[in-house]
Amino acid sequence: MPVSHTASDDANIHPGAAIGAAHAASPNGFQLAVVTSTVYAEFHPDDAGLVDALRGHGIEPVACVWNDPAVDWTRFDAVLVRTTWDYFRHYDDFLAWYDQIETLGLPIANELPLLRWNSNKRYLLDLAARDVAIIPTVLARGDALADAVAAMSGREVVIKPTVSGGAWHTVRGRVGEAAFAEALAALPPELDYLVQPFMAEIVAEGEWSLMFFDGHYSHAVLKKPDAGDYRVQTDFGGSASLTEPDPVILAAARRALDAVAALGYRDQAYVRVDGVMTADGFRLMELEFIEPFLHFAAYPPAAELFAAQLARRWPSVGESATLAAG
Repeated sequence: MPVSHTASDDANIHPGAAIGAAHAASPNGFQLAVVTSTVYAEFHPDDAGLVDALRGHGIEPVACVWNDPAVDWTRFDAVLVRTTWDYFRHYDDFLAWYDQIETLGLPIANELPLLRWNSNKRYLLDLAARDVAIIPTVLARGDALADAVAAMSGREVVIKPTVSGGAWHTVRGRVGEAAFAEALAALPPELDYLVQPFMAEIVAEGEWSLMFFDGHYSHAVLKKPDAGDYRVQTDFGGSASLTEPDPVILAAARRALDAVAALGYRDQAYVRVDGVMTADGFRLMELEFIEPFLHFAAYPPAAELFAAQLARRWPSVGESATLAAG
């Protein structure tokens, strides 16, 4: 079974803590906006354990759709982004919502500079520049994709937008085949794309997802696609099972997070590290700091680990709980 890691209180000092302490405590207890989307507006069933654990720490979570104009963000003590699974379809508006939260001075996990950086998959090249082993990646504008893949004749590739999720506008095919050329031509030309070789290991062995909270490893799942598919998302029939990674996989995930810290994003409240094991070692596919499915149902102790970390992060939790009790 995965080992749940905790840290001492004096090791959990966050840049957002001062803001949280200065923010007025809610008279109804510490109110946490758990940010969702119209894709899944309420708490997701996988987050049920987290909701209970937060309440156990004096934090009252409230599901709020990020682009619902009726939401009064000023009534909340802090913000936690969870299931904003449509942000890539409304990217400019989503970045404007970030700006709104920043203007209000609301504490948010993860913090806004990290969320902005992570919202565009160009970040993979930032990590590669710091010697993180990523899947080989070429960037190309939609109207230049044909030129970008011209030198890859006969190779099987995957093409996805730099701002995307859930296999949105994602194409897999063999360069030079008519069906692939047709799929390529149908992609929106105004978007930027990643061009990557198809990793057959995803079908043969599966894709790893490792969950970290406040920099501490919690648990991992191995995700596999449905027969005849390559997409591991459950929407396409994929599955995930709780599996302990080999030390080499865990070490590679930690190196990736160390590289993120070296780029200036040291405060990492939560993240899912996705990658695949190849003959050359672990290759990073994505880092999910914004809206990762965290597989709490697969490993329930992780919900308490995360809730306790958030309670330490925002000192005014205790103040709000005292006011509510009084």
